[in-house]
Amino acid sequence: MINKKHVKHAALARRETGQLAPFEISILGTKCAIIKELVKQISKRLNRKFKVAYADASHDEKTTVPFFDEYTFHDAGDLKNHSVYERNPYTDKMKFSSYDLVMINGNHFPGSRQILILDEEKEASVRKRIDQLDHIAFLIDLNHRSDIFDCLKSKYPDINNISRYSIHDLDQISDHVQTLMVEHTAPLRGLVLAGGQSVRMGKDKGLLDYFGKSQRIYSLEMLEKLNLTTYLSVRKEQQINQIRIIEDTFLGLGPFGAICSAFQHDPNTAWLVLATDLPYADEELIRKLINNRDPSKVATALKGKKKQFPEPLITIWEPRAYPILLEFLAQGISCPRKVLINSDVKIVDVNDELILNVNTPEEFNIVKKDLLK
Repeated sequence: MINKKHVKHAALARRETGQLAPFEISILGTKCAIIKELVKQISKRLNRKFKVAYADASHDEKTTVPFFDEYTFHDAGDLKNHSVYERNPYTDKMKFSSYDLVMINGNHFPGSRQILILDEEKEASVRKRIDQLDHIAFLIDLNHRSDIFDCLKSKYPDINNISRYSIHDLDQISDHVQTLMVEHTAPLRGLVLAGGQSVRMGKDKGLLDYFGKSQRIYSLEMLEKLNLTTYLSVRKEQQINQIRIIEDTFLGLGPFGAICSAFQHDPNTAWLVLATDLPYADEELIRKLINNRDPSKVATALKGKKKQFPEPLITIWEPRAYPILLEFLAQGISCPRKVLINSDVKIVDVNDELILNVNTPEEFNIVKKDLLK
């Protein structure tokens, strides 16, 4: 008799994350007030470019759970939130998934990377948390160049080779944190949308020939020429013979579903999405989009100078976009342009004709003649 193991969950790729967030650094080794002030100073230097959060524990013994959740909005963008929330390893990650950096008070919670402040009065505290120190980014001297504790030397024989700063070297500390964040930037891959129904065109737009080959192959080769590992997004019934394809798993949702399917395939990648009905989108335009990429945003999108809204189908979608797309889908919205309009995105203005959509046979004939000039 064959004993088959019961599988409770689908084998989905998961977004790489730490204890709380995709990129987190815990700070420990000294008093909580000093840690919070350091976080404040680092954030001042980073918040113009990055979205930063701080996770701490309250010391207020008089705190009571509220009877109702309270959200106080201010026109300046400030939101005060007093609500019931119980920590959970799954919902914690959802809460912090959109941040570029989450700094954690390491005296209370662990983090996947650590900044250790050397405070001679806190050797016992460091020894207590020695198992949490498994990926030290750098050291900070609180008062002067302190001796490194014996417990640290024992566990980390090479600890003297780790970068070290004074607590007053705030610019250097912030620059080091920013360098770590940049190194953590998600890789970029290409996704050519080749699974559309092409109802108005009357034939598969991906098979149209503008440049001596099908547009889907032309687009794929163009992205790969720019060193992007590129996939074709297809419907299952298309049976396209290509090495790298991603079949739609979000069915009946058009390009929105194709983007979500790509993130389901790899949620740790940023996807440069390119539709096959944009024949003027050439290598120079794609390179411009890549060069203007801002990983701290939900997406980087092109917009025609005379257009009101960005073009979602020639856009770089960052990993943080995936949960946002799913939130819109939960509201019954499957328009990627609406996601862009209502999210924090970087807009790159270009001439309108460069992102002209071709949807009918008449438009194809006009554009084909124009491209042959």
